[in-house]
Amino acid sequence: MTTPYVSWPREVGDLRLRVPTSRDVDRVLAWRNEPDVTRWLLRTTQDADGLRASWRRALDDPYDQRVVADLDGVVVATASLSVDDGMGQPGSDAWRRAEGSLGYLVDPVYAGRGIATAVAGALLDVAFTDLGLHRVTAGCFAANAASWRVMEKLGMRREQHGVRDSWHDELGWVDGYTYGILAEEWAGPPTVGAAG
Repeated sequence: MTTPYVSWPREVGDLRLRVPTSRDVDRVLAWRNEPDVTRWLLRTTQDADGLRASWRRALDDPYDQRVVADLDGVVVATASLSVDDGMGQPGSDAWRRAEGSLGYLVDPVYAGRGIATAVAGALLDVAFTDLGLHRVTAGCFAANAASWRVMEKLGMRREQHGVRDSWHDELGWVDGYTYGILAEEWAGPPTVGAAG
């Protein structure tokens, strides 16, 4: 599929990033709703109809990029990049559709192989190269070291440490991190391949 601004699929190391289909729902939900994954999500569980609907909506919206990552025909990750307005005064439109929000999930069976870094890096490249965004942010619970390490590997800077700003059903009020990167800071996706 090709949106007005982005073409899919894309090869990233051993991974193939592509637009998700209905056939991917069961495979993704098999790992996406596992406790090891939902422990670090704000939206803990996802049902098949809701996931299908969000993927369908994204197909018609060039400012909502959603992909799955295939490794040898197996969906091992999902990722999203949503585009929003930045902050700005009304005298210019430079801030309109200027910021992106990045998210990514990896099947725990495939964790630790560089997949999250490869997928998130590819979407940052889409953000700055294809969509011409000014800046991209991503967030996580502070205790989710695997997630914030991915952001740091990609050159994102920790811009906020929210003290007990996030509710976690298991842990109560916990700290959260927000990371960001500007277009001029983006050095390009990592050259290290993901996978195997």
